[in-house]
Amino acid sequence: MGEHVTLEWTPEFTLKWSDFQAESNPAVFEDSHSVIKYRFTWTVNSEKIDDQIVFLIEDIRLYVEFHPLLSWVRLSEANDSLLNHEQGNFDLAELVKNENLSKLQNQFYSKHFRTRGQNEAQEKQFAKEDSGKMINAEVEKLQKLFDEKSLKYHDETNFGTEIESQSKYDSIFSQLRK
Repeated sequence: MGEHVTLEWTPEFTLKWSDFQAESNPAVFEDSHSVIKYRFTWTVNSEKIDDQIVFLIEDIRLYVEFHPLLSWVRLSEANDSLLNHEQGNFDLAELVKNENLSKLQNQFYSKHFRTRGQNEAQEKQFAKEDSGKMINAEVEKLQKLFDEKSLKYHDETNFGTEIESQSKYDSIFSQLRK
C-alpha cells in the first residue's frame, strides 16, 4: 500500500498540506480539520502466585498519530499560518502525551492483576486481552483530555489567526523539537 494510513509524530516530522487527503466538509465552519489519535503498545507477563495466575503490565508505549485519510483542508484557505496551526495541534497531542505518560505507566507498573479463565493457557490469553482493555480505557481518557485542550487551543488562537496567542503556543511547541 503506497499511501500512509497514519503519520507518527516525531521531532523531525512536520505536516504538509498534501497530508490532508480527505475531502473538505462544506457544512462546517473550519477551514481545515486534523484527526489525531493515540495508539499504544505494551508487554504483558504472567506469573503464578499461590496457585493463582496474575499478570503484570510493562513497557507501555504511546504514539501520537495523524490520520491523513480523515484530515482535510479547504484548498482555497490553505496557507502557511493555517498549516502552522494544524502542526501545533499535532504538537499539542505530543505535549499532552509527554505530560501524562508516566502517570499512565505508574497506574500499571509493578502491580499484579488477577485474570480469568478455566486453565493456565486461557488465563494467559485473557491476561493479554484484559490488560489491553485496561490500558485502552486510560488512553481514551487521555484522548478526551487532548480533545478538550485542542478545543481550547483552537479557540484561543482563533485557528491561528490570533498571532500573539498562536506565537505563545508556537514557543511552547518548539520545546518538543529540541
